[in-house]
Amino acid sequence: MDLSALPEWTRLVFLAGVFALVVVTVLVVNAFATRRIALRERMESAVLGKSASGGPTSLRADSGPSGWSRLIDAIERRGISLADTNSDALRGRMIAAGYTSPYAPRWYTLIRLVMTLGMPAIMLAVMLSSAKPPSIFRLYLMSAILALLGLYLPNIWIRARADNRRRQIVNAFPDALDLMLVCVEAGLGLEAAFDRVGREMMISHPLLSEVLGTVVLELRAGRSREEALHRMADRVQIDEIQSFATLLIQSDKLGSSIGQTLRIYAAEMREKRKLRAEEKAHRLPVLLSIPLVACMLPVMIGVLMLPAGIRVMRQVLPIMTGTAH
Repeated sequence: MDLSALPEWTRLVFLAGVFALVVVTVLVVNAFATRRIALRERMESAVLGKSASGGPTSLRADSGPSGWSRLIDAIERRGISLADTNSDALRGRMIAAGYTSPYAPRWYTLIRLVMTLGMPAIMLAVMLSSAKPPSIFRLYLMSAILALLGLYLPNIWIRARADNRRRQIVNAFPDALDLMLVCVEAGLGLEAAFDRVGREMMISHPLLSEVLGTVVLELRAGRSREEALHRMADRVQIDEIQSFATLLIQSDKLGSSIGQTLRIYAAEMREKRKLRAEEKAHRLPVLLSIPLVACMLPVMIGVLMLPAGIRVMRQVLPIMTGTAH
């Protein structure tokens, strides 16, 4: 591509885009390298039994702000606020989607802002640099469409990721209840049962294992059982787990048997999973009718009608036109 043949402002826009791409690439590589170096240093400190400051260390310790976090702090120091008006709801949606970092809501706002402004700008640069510039109405229409896409695509991504995580957790939840029932009836306490089930399901169902492991860490850190279960229900935002947390809290307050509660609720969850599978199976004929009607039915009609059409062309049409011999 010959840049000298383009107008001056087009060259400036193109070079600015290349510069922004290089800066983003450097930041991503720097953040990845910094995280790897910090992890290696913490592992070496854990092997030696102490940190660089002389105190005890843990692999769960935070490695400090990343490159993206420093970038967000720098942007906000220059007067651009990335905080959402409904920060609590946005924070809950980000946690449900798997983004648990405190900076995640501001990353989300920054990405929406960049996409809303960047996608129309790139489109304008490409269209105006063409040999035949488009009309003002077309430029306005395309810019508005791309701005709306940039505004709503991150929201759609977060919602789809959260729904996918919820579906995986719900499908794995009956198995976890069965294992938890076995642990409780074997004599383990609720905290020990959560810990054991979380470690057992680490490979088969890592998302649910992470949820249970977080509850165990909060209980060991000193939170009450009621508060830890409430926080678990708020993080995942799943009706089944919210009902499960409520049942455990009520059983704990009323002094009823947790094993009996788990047995009844596990049976209900298995029945719900069976009903969900049956519902998907019953939807298959309706879903299969769409490609059947759109693809197979025209072909079948053509194959059945082709011999009759050939006979009409050979016998009936000559008689109607008077050219039959």
